[in-house]
Amino acid sequence: MSDEEARRPLVAVERGMVRLRRSMSRRTLGALATRGVEPAFDPAHFSVVDAVEEGGSQAAAEPGEGGEAGEVTVGLVGERLAVDPSRASRLVAAAIKAGYVERVASQADGRRIALRLTPAGRELAAAGHRTRQHHFERAMAGWSANDRREFARLLTRFAEGMDRLAASGAPAGEPGTR
Repeated sequence: MSDEEARRPLVAVERGMVRLRRSMSRRTLGALATRGVEPAFDPAHFSVVDAVEEGGSQAAAEPGEGGEAGEVTVGLVGERLAVDPSRASRLVAAAIKAGYVERVASQADGRRIALRLTPAGRELAAAGHRTRQHHFERAMAGWSANDRREFARLLTRFAEGMDRLAASGAPAGEPGTR
């Protein structure tokens, strides 16, 4: 197989990811999800609710990483949203004020504060899941059940690979090298 043939899938993945990133940066799905919702709310609450709903992670238990395993902290929310600590704090405070998230004492260390969803936050998360899945269903209209399963499997595998790459801290390397 020639180098050009070997790179075609990489080029196609890159173009697809750029298109998705652009769509996400325009918050296309968020705009669809909030269209006609009353009372109006800040779509950023979805991001915080998603980050809290994901729960804690073992990485969060590492010293200096902002929490015990299984607990979600403001620092972990910031890490998941790729925002600085002060922005994370403001986003979480807004979600708390809106009634979607609450602060609770850490079960491992009473001096720490953890975050959890309120009943309204769980409802918002469920509504977000339904809305996103509805739009994904529409985007995959006409796909066979096998194609959907294969796409889900490969997308999950790709996301896990990207997570491993990000966690490795390895430098990007030279463009065009393998």
